[in-house]
Amino acid sequence: MTTLRVGVIGAGEVAQVIHLPTLSLLSHLYQTVSICDISLHTAQHCATKFHIPRATTDPLEIINDANIDVVFILTSDEFHAEYTIAALQAGKNVMVEKPLTLSIPAAQRIIDAEKKYAKGRVFVGYMRRYAPSFTGAFLREVASIPKILYARVRDMSGPNAFFVSQSGTFQVKSSGADIPDTAVETRNRLLDELYREAFPNAPNGVVTDAMKKYCRFLGSLGSHDLSLMREALGGLTPYSIDGVSVNDPFYSAILSFRDGKQNEFAVMYESGIDCVADFDAHMAVYGEKKRVSIQYDTPYVKGLPIKVRVEEVNEYGEKEVREIVSSYEDAYTAELKEMYDCFVNGKEIKTTAEDAVNDLKLYDAMYRKAGW
Repeated sequence: MTTLRVGVIGAGEVAQVIHLPTLSLLSHLYQTVSICDISLHTAQHCATKFHIPRATTDPLEIINDANIDVVFILTSDEFHAEYTIAALQAGKNVMVEKPLTLSIPAAQRIIDAEKKYAKGRVFVGYMRRYAPSFTGAFLREVASIPKILYARVRDMSGPNAFFVSQSGTFQVKSSGADIPDTAVETRNRLLDELYREAFPNAPNGVVTDAMKKYCRFLGSLGSHDLSLMREALGGLTPYSIDGVSVNDPFYSAILSFRDGKQNEFAVMYESGIDCVADFDAHMAVYGEKKRVSIQYDTPYVKGLPIKVRVEEVNEYGEKEVREIVSSYEDAYTAELKEMYDCFVNGKEIKTTAEDAVNDLKLYDAMYRKAGW
């Protein structure tokens, strides 16, 4: 069996709590050979803990390393496009955590690079779409609804630190003392460029703090939920945004859809972060005689099941309730196994850069509805 050699750029929370442990457990498929972080202390900590031969602060050492097959880009959002394009230019396959990036022009630059250099492929990390209970029971049960009347997408994730602290991964965080000022300047410059691209019609050319927060929020929780919604609804996109509420840290929207038979229905999207330790991330689809929902638990604690609940009217006119767990395998493990099949065996990638652009187009429509 071919073992893919991995170089990781970004050694923060998602690397330490999710990807590095998962890669270690999938050692028959992947071997992590190099890790990079803006903080050398953090990179060295991860290299020691996860038995990675090399630690560096220079992403180009990973991107240009001929011994690396796949580059994992786990940095903050503003670096995604720059490092993805550089890795594609070097002929590497790329796993980039969602969001692909924060603006449509930046995403298009990634797509253009993938086509131009043609050796590497881009896999975007929408892990909820690879959960076995989603790809199995949920999509199967939704497909049995003759006519969708309504849907709801909800993500109230609670304080992340509460779940991470109980994940058993004991992450280390940089104090910032070993991060050079030039790196902070680069980060701010890239962010400003992405904000200007995301809001080209900002009043008086000023991208406000509220706009920036909305952009970052949709790139974090929103990219999970709205991407999941698109696949669950068979790739449909809303024909109109009927309303948005921007009230940091809570956001909502009403989206209008039309299926292939010209039946219309609305989707309510609501999301936010508070201090109540309850991870409520779910999608529900309503038909006339059947409701199907999928409930995700925090991904930061392995082994928590993703459940599908079916409520329907049975042949006796009674309410019948079923709960389905297709698998206890966590979504990140399923995702990386699927990615291996794509990179090694040529399987078609469903979470491509082109697919991710559909989320960015939806964000853009939501920005415009908000008056931006």
